[in-house]
Amino acid sequence: DRILRRFLNMVESTLRTNFYKRNADGSDKPALALKFDTRNIDELPEPAPLREIYVYSPRFEAVHLRFGLVARGGLRWSDRREDFRTEVLGLMKAQNVKNTMIVPVGAKGGFVPMHLPESGGREAIMAEGIACYRIFINGLLDITDNLNDLKVIPPEQVVRRDDDDPYLVVAADKGTASFSDIANEIALERGFWMGDAFASGGSVGYDHKGMGITAKGAWEGVKRHFRELGTDIQKTPFSVVGIGDMGGDVFGNGMLLSRQICLRAAFNHLHIFLDPEPDPKLSYRERKRLFEMPRSSWADYNRELISKGGGIFSRQDKTIPLSRPVREWLGVEDRHLSPNALIKALLKADVDLLWNGGIGTYAKSSRESHADVGDLANNPLRVNGEELGCRVVGEGGNLGITQLGRIEFARAGGRVNTDFIDNSAGVDCSDHEVNIKILLDQATRNGTLKAAARAKLLAEMTDEVEQLCLRSNYLQTQALTMMESLSVPRIGAKQRFIDVL
Repeated sequence: DRILRRFLNMVESTLRTNFYKRNADGSDKPALALKFDTRNIDELPEPAPLREIYVYSPRFEAVHLRFGLVARGGLRWSDRREDFRTEVLGLMKAQNVKNTMIVPVGAKGGFVPMHLPESGGREAIMAEGIACYRIFINGLLDITDNLNDLKVIPPEQVVRRDDDDPYLVVAADKGTASFSDIANEIALERGFWMGDAFASGGSVGYDHKGMGITAKGAWEGVKRHFRELGTDIQKTPFSVVGIGDMGGDVFGNGMLLSRQICLRAAFNHLHIFLDPEPDPKLSYRERKRLFEMPRSSWADYNRELISKGGGIFSRQDKTIPLSRPVREWLGVEDRHLSPNALIKALLKADVDLLWNGGIGTYAKSSRESHADVGDLANNPLRVNGEELGCRVVGEGGNLGITQLGRIEFARAGGRVNTDFIDNSAGVDCSDHEVNIKILLDQATRNGTLKAAARAKLLAEMTDEVEQLCLRSNYLQTQALTMMESLSVPRIGAKQRFIDVL
């Protein structure tokens, strides 16, 4: 009875589908798209999005979650086949809080290819991922309204059980950093009203990795933390443990924002990098070389530049040998540790900064279980907030620490904001881009602004858009500092406010 009721509930909560749509040649669509009124579905985990689109194909599964009708957020290439919706839901929640500084509320999407090729190398895997992404985008647009001169045009061969809903934008995320042009090409081919504003960060837009905007925004928070501790990290050497690699946008850009960085260790899903006594100048140049190298990994790092006792190790190794300098730094006596045990030791290591530019949740509260976190893959690595050995956490990536974990770390004397404060410059930049393009669209359509002139104008505004985004990050962190400094003197006002509530 319960199962049948759940099925009925899902059917009654379905708002649109492309099941009855056909391609121009009369063939079936390659994927089924279903749009749900998610808040009408019983027993779903909180927070419940306002709308959800589920796209199914034999090649992949995908979801797109939105907190409102006007919402924005990226689409990610997920590798979590069993619980990718849980991953996307958590990211949407973080995105929603991050979007408080812009008009659209939070959204997030993700797709999981089910049959990635086992041979053919990286190119074959990328080709299959792009093919799945194309079908995903077309599935979303199949059941999305269009606009023509402010008039809503419903999709053909679709019965709508909801009101007009034409606002749909996407952005780059993990695994889709270079896919914006693909999404915009599809939108333009289909005549979608957003045009190349559909996916921000394309070739005629603001390249987040090229600008380094997300990392620069997070660095504003990092600089403030250290400034309030009496250290200017642009002039004084400081030690860092990092999560990510130099090929990534946030990690790579972030680790080039100060020439005083002493990156003592880093890890990603493939390697563990150890450099117990790094030379700031030499290591900076080598990190820059890796950042500029296409598809680089820690394995490409010049080992001759690593200090005595360091090295680069695979996370597939059974054990990793620890030199005396590494053992002394980490405070461990074991001469060998498993990769997972070494990563836990690095998270607990005595350093100035933990720079998170990667994927995953690596710290929680001691009151939380690993199951509460919802990141099964990183359960063997995760530590409690009070165990983190750094003075400052810079959250370039999303969901690196649970909220209770942040509180525990801060109560133990650490300094941390949140992911939605630190890395908000990326979505802020995307929102600027979309709004500028929408504003210029009418001039482009009536011929008063040529496409080449539009592209030139957008490029000329790059520095100003960056300054606006970074100024917002500066003021956000300043506001937190002011609130913290006034929290004790205003305790009475807070008590009265709680009484009123």
